[in-house]
Amino acid sequence: MILLNPKQHNRPYRDERSREIMLKTIDFFEGKGKQKLKEDDRNRVWYEDFLGFVRDNELFYNLLTPSEYGEENCRWDTWRNCEFNEILAFYGLHYWYTWQVSILGLGPIWMSDNEIQKKRAARLLKEGNVFAFGLSERDHGADVYSTEMSLTPQDDGTYRANGEKYYIGNGNIAEMVSTFGKMADSGEYVFFTANYNHQNYELVKNIVNSQSYVADFILRDYPVKEEEILSRGSDAWDSALNTVNVGKYNLGWASIGICTHAFYEALNHAANRTLYGMKVTDFPHVRQMFVDAYARLTAMKLFALRSSDYLRAASPDDRRYLLYNPTVKMKVTTQGEAVINLLWDVIAAKGFERDTYFEMAARDIRALPKLEGTVHVNIALIVKFMANYFFNPGEYEPLDTQDRPVNDDFLFNQGPARGLGKIRFHDYAATYDLYNLPNLEIFKEQVALLKEFLAGATPDADQQRDTDFLLSLGEMFTLVVYGQLILENAKIYGIEEDLVDQIFDFMVRDFSGFALTLYSKPGTTADQMDYLQKMIKKPAADSDRFGRVWKDHVLALKDVYSMNP
Repeated sequence: MILLNPKQHNRPYRDERSREIMLKTIDFFEGKGKQKLKEDDRNRVWYEDFLGFVRDNELFYNLLTPSEYGEENCRWDTWRNCEFNEILAFYGLHYWYTWQVSILGLGPIWMSDNEIQKKRAARLLKEGNVFAFGLSERDHGADVYSTEMSLTPQDDGTYRANGEKYYIGNGNIAEMVSTFGKMADSGEYVFFTANYNHQNYELVKNIVNSQSYVADFILRDYPVKEEEILSRGSDAWDSALNTVNVGKYNLGWASIGICTHAFYEALNHAANRTLYGMKVTDFPHVRQMFVDAYARLTAMKLFALRSSDYLRAASPDDRRYLLYNPTVKMKVTTQGEAVINLLWDVIAAKGFERDTYFEMAARDIRALPKLEGTVHVNIALIVKFMANYFFNPGEYEPLDTQDRPVNDDFLFNQGPARGLGKIRFHDYAATYDLYNLPNLEIFKEQVALLKEFLAGATPDADQQRDTDFLLSLGEMFTLVVYGQLILENAKIYGIEEDLVDQIFDFMVRDFSGFALTLYSKPGTTADQMDYLQKMIKKPAADSDRFGRVWKDHVLALKDVYSMNP
């Protein structure tokens, strides 16, 4: 079974400590129970119980400390971190959030050459502390070019930091806040660490209305020693971007966790409810929405899992992950919204009830496409890879599942955050030939037309500067990438062909929708409109296939999971 079920968590792990971490985490939340989980959420209770659990069991220490700086069982292993991501979000976004912003805060530390701060971070992790990433600012958001935090050299060899940081998770409790700014004298970029306990660190407020603490803080003549500087110049710049490259990938896993729990709850409700003399799940439109939601959720997980393989196998000569990571961030999170919308249309008013998990899911799923760079920012990044992806493939050895219990050394030694246009990818066409399925064949026709569009009706210079035009084009390209990795992992995980074809049923529909959107843009030329009109296709209907997916995959999950009360 591809979806997480905490009541039957028998995933294969390469080491016993990883299994223990996941099972203990599940036991913590199931022991807390849904009633207390919801009560804490409604009352915006600071999750000290969870942080105490993390501290007592050294969870973040084992999961987020590179092997070189920790004891046995310590490593930064993206494969098992994905598992932990999913479990935390399954029970609530706020628990996931304190983990996520710790990952971001640790990025510039582990990427630096500052051994003093690395050892300090390892010690704090062992003690159960969390971390923060001081990048965004009130007026500039994540526009790192415009950062106003400044570090001024003093006569005694120290520095004084002045400036405000905004939207900083864990900023209320992190003893190491990795803070981005500029040197006041030279203007070069710099990362340094700040401590929330210091008297010159002013914690202004929590800027959100939730359990999480998302800080607005101000440094006023905050003293910084040389040993507290993590990186300068281009190294600081690269640390900022590379940390986001690592961290934004996790948002897709948060969407997967949230949607999976919401799916169980919605199915249990609908399948056990009678309206107008029939089960709710006997209505054809309800079955369609559940099958669509299940297919989309399965695709989300297959893609995110496969992206993890490329992230873990990355090297200076293989940076394909720089396309797949923003695709997880952009596509998986927006698909998460689509899944929740479909489920909500089924359960209707039930989704507002205060004692349901779904009420949290419907609220929180909206956040994930909007964090660590908006969907639009990530699409703008993705289109940079389009030319090489379609017209200049590279040669790579086949990549197996990267679940080995080893440290992901390359993540903290990614090198300069540039040269994206030179990255090459393995031939997508070979992957699309792995199956011969009706909807996949239709989707391949759409992909071939998109490639012809790019070669024969190439967007002109004005269109390439028009972000509105590029965003729609980027959505279509993203679907091609999405489908490729889904197919690769469908083979690896032995996904039944019925379900694979059902996935491409919605892929055909989505591609057609984006083609129509681009067709309707004011700047689209007649030649482009001709190509786009041909891309609008109807999926292949197969009632027998649909019925098997409904019975064997969707309805089979009825009552298999319900959170402890």
